[in-house]
Amino acid sequence: MILTSESYLLPDWPAPSNIGALVTTRMGGVSCPPYQAFNLALHVGDQPASVLENRRQLQRLLGTGSRFQWLNQVHGTRVVKALLGGGEQAADGLYSREQNVVCAILTADCLPVFFCTADGQQVALAHAGWRGLAAGILEQTLDTFTVPSQDLLVWLGPAIGPRHFKVGDEVRDIYLSVSGSFAEAFLPQSKGYWLADLYRLATLRLNMRGVEAIYGGDHCTFADTERFYSYRRDGLTGRMASLIWIKK
Repeated sequence: MILTSESYLLPDWPAPSNIGALVTTRMGGVSCPPYQAFNLALHVGDQPASVLENRRQLQRLLGTGSRFQWLNQVHGTRVVKALLGGGEQAADGLYSREQNVVCAILTADCLPVFFCTADGQQVALAHAGWRGLAAGILEQTLDTFTVPSQDLLVWLGPAIGPRHFKVGDEVRDIYLSVSGSFAEAFLPQSKGYWLADLYRLATLRLNMRGVEAIYGGDHCTFADTERFYSYRRDGLTGRMASLIWIKK
């Protein structure tokens, strides 16, 4: 199935014109149920041939000169340099200052966080679930830049929304042990459980490091069954790809 404009989502942020960025949807591609149809992950049980064809279609969308850096994501805080033609690296964040090197992460409820400098010379991308957010993946990503945090632009991509992300006391306690200000990102649900707002948690952590130019945060992977994969909703499912790169 040929990719169309419905196969990806473009960030709504004032990034420089030489910055490329997008998030794929589940529309398009060749994967069969329950991965239909544009699954880009090799580790979820989908047929490898289908995933590789989907990745080839994504490659054609960006152009043959683009080189992808995929990750083996482990819900940690390691951030690595995206390598031109490099093999898969074990990390949850990527940064690049090279043209046509595509930083790529996979998500299905976790929060993809896009970063770029105002001059368009540096980019980064973080995979931020609640564990990574709590442990400092965003701060580790910020540390890869050579400019002040105030000079960065950030876009928060599709993630599970605050009406659907139910967590226990132990998750809330981890955040409150860092700062009481995180309490505003949790709404009481039932005894011992809360609804957590990943978008608000990410915004608060970025604000603490001086980042103010933050955009996005208005999509819910759980609620939008047509466009997005959601592990919390479906269990066995595919993954979207979030991509950022410096155009040549």
